[in-house]
Amino acid sequence: MDSGYEILAVDAGSSARRGCLKTLHGSVETPIFMPVGTQGTVKGLLPDQLTTLGAQIILGNTYHLNLRPTSELISELGGLHKFMRWSGPILTDSGGFQVFSLAKLRKIRDEGIRFQSHLDGREVILTPKRVIDIQANLGSDIAMVLDECPPAEATRKACEAAVERTIRWAREARAYAGETGFLEKGHHVFGIVQGSRHKDLRQQCAAALIEMDFPGYAIGGVSVGEPEEEMMPQVTMCTEVLPADKPRYVMGVGTPPQLLKMIAAGADMFDCVMPTREARHGIAFTEDGKLNLRNNRFRDDNKPLMERFCDLETGQFTRAYIRHLIIAGEILGSVLLTMHNVRFYLDLMRQAREHIEAGDYARWHQSWIERYLAGKKEIPE
Repeated sequence: MDSGYEILAVDAGSSARRGCLKTLHGSVETPIFMPVGTQGTVKGLLPDQLTTLGAQIILGNTYHLNLRPTSELISELGGLHKFMRWSGPILTDSGGFQVFSLAKLRKIRDEGIRFQSHLDGREVILTPKRVIDIQANLGSDIAMVLDECPPAEATRKACEAAVERTIRWAREARAYAGETGFLEKGHHVFGIVQGSRHKDLRQQCAAALIEMDFPGYAIGGVSVGEPEEEMMPQVTMCTEVLPADKPRYVMGVGTPPQLLKMIAAGADMFDCVMPTREARHGIAFTEDGKLNLRNNRFRDDNKPLMERFCDLETGQFTRAYIRHLIIAGEILGSVLLTMHNVRFYLDLMRQAREHIEAGDYARWHQSWIERYLAGKKEIPE
């Protein structure tokens, strides 16, 4: 199946790729970071602000949006794009991650997942077909299939069962997306590679999904409690076998150095709550590591968060002022840091694309990571 994805450049010294993915709501230049709007909003930001910051595509969540306000209501009101007034592409997670994060509230069966709603305790059932229906109601540009994401401490036997179930659900979802016309209308559906830290399971899962001919592929089950040194091998286990002509999406990661390393390994798309969540805790990302604005040393710091970002309104405020807002519990402090952090992540992806095109990504990303980590050691948290 045509993925709508075009490779524009490949770095000579790594597996980094520069590409373009066409969707119903516009093209996405990769590598790209997708700000997370789980409940139909990127916390604290208006859609126009996201555009100004450089966002091309955002993420919503099938499980949460179907619980509240329900996908049926969103469909009646014109779909998620109209509902939240975002005109760009939207990727929606299938809800499979809730198998991991809401373990005490769910039961996994071969036919799907039964949940107790974390809102009111009522039973919710997610099946491969139901998940496609929900995302069709939302009008997702990129829909994810239902999968099972085992925790890092899962046994080999549990991982094998999760892979078998993930493959079975993917096959059912892929067929149903074709039968209902969801794919033919131009929506993308991505399969999700599971297998935890086991290379043979990862590649077994990838091979089965490739046979199903999805428009794109995601790498799931990364950053679910495993040590950081195990994250990169899990990504490379997948990128070395996934099709070169289709987008590769690493779900739920990560820190700036992790993203750059994964790009070097051939990954294209990423999402993570880190930039927005850290902002709400008073943390700003910079090229020299993270700044904890709660620290007293910023009390009289008259510098902007980053000199290079002074062109936008957020860059006009000093570290001292933003620290004051955070300490005082003013919402504006979190909003300003959210804007800064989201821009930081998106600008990092812009730089990555430029250096892939220039052919010097391998050298540049290593130098960038060295600077970031050196600064991180000097800046107390």
